[in-house]
Amino acid sequence: MSFCSFFGGEIFQNHFEPGIYVCAKCGYELFSSRSKYAHSSPWPAFTETIHADSVAKRPEHNRPGAIKVSCGRCGNGLGHEFLNDGPKRGQSRF
Repeated sequence: MSFCSFFGGEIFQNHFEPGIYVCAKCGYELFSSRSKYAHSSPWPAFTETIHADSVAKRPEHNRPGAIKVSCGRCGNGLGHEFLNDGPKRGQSRF
């Protein structure tokens, strides 16, 4: 994972300072702090990407409602997009 560490504790889960979240591998802009929100998962949660090509998506056939996401520039694994799991009805969560 790019900025996540499930077993070591996620340092950015409760971090809400203004800024840009970038890929840990190549530095490409992924998410703005403006789209970040508090969520019960151990990872930071976002509603949208900065650029249309910030992330690449591919279906994950064994997880309905989840799409595998990676950095749109270098392919570094970022986790999932969870469909209809955002703070508002119909919104997705990255």
